Amino acid sequence: MAAIEATGLVKTFRARKNTVRALDGIDLEVPEGSVLGLLGPNGAGKTTTVRVLTTLMRPDEGSARVLGHDVIKEADTVRKLVGLSGQYAAVDELLTGRENLWMFGRLYRLTTQQAKQRAEELLEIFDLTDAADRILKTYSGGMRRRLDLAGSLIAHPKVLFLDEPTTGLDPRSRLDLWQIIRDRVSEGVTILLTTQYLEEADELADSIAVVDHGSVIARGTADELKAKVGGERIEVVTHDPDESYRALELLTAALEISDPEATSLDKNSKRLTIPAPGGSSALVDVIRTLDGAGIRIADIALRRPTLDDVFLSLTGHATDNRDTDTATDSDEAAGRPASRKKAKA
Repeated sequence: MAAIEATGLVKTFRARKNTVRALDGIDLEVPEGSVLGLLGPNGAGKTTTVRVLTTLMRPDEGSARVLGHDVIKEADTVRKLVGLSGQYAAVDELLTGRENLWMFGRLYRLTTQQAKQRAEELLEIFDLTDAADRILKTYSGGMRRRLDLAGSLIAHPKVLFLDEPTTGLDPRSRLDLWQIIRDRVSEGVTILLTTQYLEEADELADSIAVVDHGSVIARGTADELKAKVGGERIEVVTHDPDESYRALELLTAALEISDPEATSLDKNSKRLTIPAPGGSSALVDVIRTLDGAGIRIADIALRRPTLDDVFLSLTGHATDNRDTDTATDSDEAAGRPASRKKAKA
């Protein structure tokens, strides 16, 4: 059974003289107990999608269901079944961590005792017990993020929406949050995760939907998406930059590469890239060929395509991993066009 289903979601924002189509026919399907990574740059429509699926925004067209319930006609039921952690921690800085969680529990209509008990459980799960009675003003960014995620779990949701949950966190805090997410999945929770971080999608998502200009432009597992880009490649940097052109000619002939577009040479870094159909054996051939020609190697590596390669191939630009909000969905809502190139078909 699909925990989340969306068909033809369209959402247009109008502000001043601008009209922005934030969602342009989004289709999604997330099986129960799995993680869907919604991957895309700032302004691609990820947050707008989450807002529609969590009943915070009505679509102009299309339909969506969460655990079989229509997000428009059965909005109250959907809200009881889901948890949401947005881009910004929805916590009260004047309250303590324990008080925040107790308040979340009461808002979900738990009894006072139930809210207190659940708060204690989540403080322990998220390693916040020692800071439970400190006001939020004294919390670090990572601690606030953990508390916000704890709040989204207060009512044991079956479906969890995480909108760029690790943006702005240091590497250690990001890894800690990843483990918490994995633990929730092991308990059977379905998660829709939006992110700009390619590594995050690779680590956590069972399947990935790449979004740009409000549309899903590709979907599949990380391996399936990488396979669309091509196989393994060898990257070589010669010790003498002037030798890079000769090295490329020699390797193209030695490896019998018939398609010139399969190779590349970065004029700035003098790094050349060639396909490696034989994997490690091709790497050995490259080293032997260059050594036989007297070309010294400064750096050489065999690597698989990354999700960054996938995104660059699909959209013509890399993801923007900056921890800023220069072109977010809120820009779209205000009628400010996001700064991104047109996606390739």
